[in-house]
Amino acid sequence: MFAELAFASWETIARRTLMMAQGTCSPAEYARMVLEKAAAAQRSALALSRPRTRRNPRSIIGPWHRSAAANAKRLRKR
Repeated sequence: MFAELAFASWETIARRTLMMAQGTCSPAEYARMVLEKAAAAQRSALALSRPRTRRNPRSIIGPWHRSAAANAKRLRKR
């Protein structure tokens, strides 16, 4: 899961950087960059607040993984 997160993050960053360099990055995409990180951080914090017996590494890193994978897939279509 960590490797997938790393590759999806790298791809998303590369594609967004290219969009910025070309001037094709929309205001909605800029807003998404901030909002998705806040939402993932909130979900991870919630997972961390659970008692240790119910904590799962997937529940902590999962929000970041899902967001990065979805972004990479969505940006691949552009």
